[in-house]
Amino acid sequence: MDIRQLFGIDLPVIQAPMAGAQGSAMAMAVSNAGGLGSLPCAMLSPEGIRKELAAIAAGTAKPYNVNFFCHQPPSPEPAREAAWRRTLAPYFAEFGIDAEAIAAGPGRLPFSEEAADVLAEFKPAVVSFHFGLPSPDLLARVKSWGAKVLSSATTVDEAVWLEDHGVDAIIAQGSEAGGHRGMFLTADLTTQVGIFALLPQVVRAVRLPVIAAGAIADAEGLAAALALGAAGVQAGTAYLLCPESTITPLHRAALQDAKARHTALTNLFTGRPARGIVNRVMREIGPLNAAAPEFPLATATMSVLRSRCESAGSADFSPLWCGQNPLACREVPAAQRTRELAGVAA
Repeated sequence: MDIRQLFGIDLPVIQAPMAGAQGSAMAMAVSNAGGLGSLPCAMLSPEGIRKELAAIAAGTAKPYNVNFFCHQPPSPEPAREAAWRRTLAPYFAEFGIDAEAIAAGPGRLPFSEEAADVLAEFKPAVVSFHFGLPSPDLLARVKSWGAKVLSSATTVDEAVWLEDHGVDAIIAQGSEAGGHRGMFLTADLTTQVGIFALLPQVVRAVRLPVIAAGAIADAEGLAAALALGAAGVQAGTAYLLCPESTITPLHRAALQDAKARHTALTNLFTGRPARGIVNRVMREIGPLNAAAPEFPLATATMSVLRSRCESAGSADFSPLWCGQNPLACREVPAAQRTRELAGVAA
């Protein structure tokens, strides 16, 4: 079964949910074009989720996906927070920032009962998760209105675990993908492989439909994924320059620069490995730094530096999420981009 039958859509394309980079406008455009649009909810309050879902409900009758993180919120560790602030101290001094005035904060929230209450009002056709799955009770609530459940696997072991715990399809996330790695059974980055190595292994290991993700940016990439057994593809970076994207002008400019070809996994901006364009802070303290607080607590201090620099026209401290195929980015409407990915006429 490919994802057209599974989700009731016309094209085997899912628009990757990209927290902080898009909202309901992109999700509606992709769904109306025949793909599966996605709404990222990890950075939204329950009221924010309700507002965005109301917009989608008013803008499309087609199926759509809502996405949540499933991390366990950590407690701040004073010693680690102090070490992190010492690492960043030269930058605080450079920009005249009082580090003591920065409050630690989560930045991103996991799926919760409150979020499930909002979803129950709208009953979205698809609910997807990153970093594993929520509790069995929360998962049962999602399934109670007939929603299909997806989650990301970055290894064969994670794919098998997801199948054993009740998902309807698995997103195989290759190491090329932009944004956060969906890894949840291990923190070992040496386990992370490219999509065209991971995909056939996952297809052989599970019985469920497998969706390929990771630098897939055109109809040829879709065809290659289908040839290796994928039921469809999920694309994110390919949509970042669409007018429906909400990224900053600085991020847009970075995506169109030749330097966008140089990406790396970094934990500096949130505390978890995520792929983005290499910038000043990644070069100077290393893209992966052991002092960074646990996800998502690194966000608080880095956000202050980001805000200060962006106001001055610099992306030196901004998370410029991007996969390993930045040439995928095109300044065309998301509906057109969806049809291009699927290889159908505009």
